[in-house]
Amino acid sequence: MRTPLHPVYPAVDELERRARALVAAAPRVLRLRPAGESRSGHPLWLLSAGHGDRQILTVAGAHANEPVGGTSVLRLATLFAHRPEMLERLGCTWHFLLCLDPDGARLAHGWTPEEPQPSLEECHRAFYRPAFARQPESLPAPDEPRAPLPESRALVRLLDELRPVAQFTLHGIEVGAAFMMATREVPGAADAFRGTAARLRIPLDRHPCDGPDWRLDAPGVLLLPDDRGGGERDPSGFVAESTWLYPRRYGTLTVLVETPAWCVPAMSDARPAGAPDREIARVGDVLLGHTRELAEALGDRTAADVPDDLMPLYDAARELVEVAPSIVRSWAAEEPSAHQGHFATLGISARRIPLRAAAMMRRALARTRPDTAAVLGDLVREWCQELQKSYDLRWVPVSAQTGLHVRTMLDTARLVCAAGG
Repeated sequence: MRTPLHPVYPAVDELERRARALVAAAPRVLRLRPAGESRSGHPLWLLSAGHGDRQILTVAGAHANEPVGGTSVLRLATLFAHRPEMLERLGCTWHFLLCLDPDGARLAHGWTPEEPQPSLEECHRAFYRPAFARQPESLPAPDEPRAPLPESRALVRLLDELRPVAQFTLHGIEVGAAFMMATREVPGAADAFRGTAARLRIPLDRHPCDGPDWRLDAPGVLLLPDDRGGGERDPSGFVAESTWLYPRRYGTLTVLVETPAWCVPAMSDARPAGAPDREIARVGDVLLGHTRELAEALGDRTAADVPDDLMPLYDAARELVEVAPSIVRSWAAEEPSAHQGHFATLGISARRIPLRAAAMMRRALARTRPDTAAVLGDLVREWCQELQKSYDLRWVPVSAQTGLHVRTMLDTARLVCAAGG
């Protein structure tokens, strides 16, 4: 495959190089400094724009499998370099953390899609998403023995330093639909997000699986209930503190923006679902059936078969297999949804979880157990084809992916600053 001159998803070193080029071209507007280090000693680069009194922070690269955030950061920083009056009107300094998890991003890098017809299978050849406890936006719960990751500590220090009026965290799912999560309601922000998604032809996830304790403002928006504490519960049951919620002590609004690489229009379907209980059972059977098939393919392969440098892949894949039953139970325990879009969301999740696990396990075993890795590669191919046949997947141009991020940040920032945030 031909490699583009400027990859649409820049790797970590390319993000730094392009940020330095922006600073060199607009030194009165932009500046770059390290805000901490990763577990492996790689710097966490902070690109800052403007000189206003209000502080805004954007976090990219929190999840290794979501490189679009870095592209969105470069797009908005470039806009500010050419139009600094935008920052002056907001009265703010806008900070961009280029990549919160550079170690994970390095392990995941390898897929550079070529538009207009990128390959879902190719995407999963380099797939990596860390286990829950290795995700930097996840802080230890009060009763958890683990220490915060260096990346988490760096982000918390930055939040303490800046006390921003808004924190944006940019995410990008490989297959799904768009949604937004906000730690408080900002009048007009949800409608602006929905309007941008409509103009960019990106379907909304009417009822996202994320944030099971959050309040749904359909379609496509989750709001943090007023009585929520600092804990964050994953659908699998994993509970942690969160850097999303940490800066509420400073009055900070946190907004998460999720944009898909391949979108699924069915996730926006508002038509009534015929038999919710039967649909819940069906998607649960898909998830458990695929994880059983994966376990059979692995046989007696254990961590002893995995090279040390690839253990994060093995651990993350094993965790996904282990939490599958609890995810199915959580779906069954929910109040059945009344619309078909929700079951499309669950159906995508039921197929995405084992696909991710198979993709990571294939990489983990490729050197030492090529026979098993080949079988897992067949599963990855088969499950990618199943996703494409079961749902009308449509590639979202990278310009639209980043457009949803950038437009949502600018619209929300204007509303927050206008309200005196």
